[in-house]
Amino acid sequence: MATTRQEKGKTGDIVFNLINYTVFTIFTIACIYPFYYLFINTISENSLVQRGLITFIPRGIHLTNYVALAEVNELGTSFLVTVARTVIGTGLMVVVSAFAGYLVTRREMQHRTFWYRFLIITMYFNAGLIPWYLTMSMLGLTNNFLGYIIPTIVAPFNVILVKTYVESIPVELEESAFIDGAGYLKVFRYIIWPLSKPILATIAVFGAVGHWNSFMDSLILMQGAPHLQTVQHRLFNYLNQNTNLEAIMGRSGIVQDMLNTKVIKYTISMVTIIPILMVYPYMQKYFERGIMLGAVKG
Repeated sequence: MATTRQEKGKTGDIVFNLINYTVFTIFTIACIYPFYYLFINTISENSLVQRGLITFIPRGIHLTNYVALAEVNELGTSFLVTVARTVIGTGLMVVVSAFAGYLVTRREMQHRTFWYRFLIITMYFNAGLIPWYLTMSMLGLTNNFLGYIIPTIVAPFNVILVKTYVESIPVELEESAFIDGAGYLKVFRYIIWPLSKPILATIAVFGAVGHWNSFMDSLILMQGAPHLQTVQHRLFNYLNQNTNLEAIMGRSGIVQDMLNTKVIKYTISMVTIIPILMVYPYMQKYFERGIMLGAVKG
């Protein structure tokens, strides 16, 4: 009888593992395939891509589309602007959000509850696009690189994540530092900051992805400063130009192959997502730990 139960248990485990592996394999393929599909369509013959004949295997492999995209006017400058706003904006956001999250955990902070609730309210209510633009204009942040940085320094959601995480750190560590004469800045620098690396890496991923993919602020704020346009904005203009030319010149022969908007869209998508895809795997372990540990206490 015991042997029969053990055999049934082993059979159940095998079936369960088989189902698990099958489901997760399908899920993994479903996640990876869109990126693979984009890539093979950017390196395949454009006329085949236009007819939708490229699905699993690339045909007529070439790199012409990427070469053409690299020749877009001032694309290099836009790339540097995007990298600069991503690095500077993410760095400042992480430092400020981390310190703000730490401060709202201190009970001796005056009006702590008010400021914390005020911060949360900004996540649900905003003035709208026009008042936002007028405010940015009055502050002199239009056609100004700081227009990318200053509005994103404080991220309420990230402050909440840091606050929740800091509350999971044993308070005895802070108390021992205070007894030794350390102030809030030293406690934050030498205790809170090193112990909060998982959650800091998590919000860094959020910030980097947000800055890299941001498009509307460049479109609205940098109309008079083409040299400050981001990669997404520059490629958006390039796509619009090709779409208009294709509409004017028609969809036949050589013109169709030269002005294939579908291929252009695919290539632009690959160019904009490759940097994040390269960075994210290195942050994955911290990202998972930060989300899980920050969710223990609420």
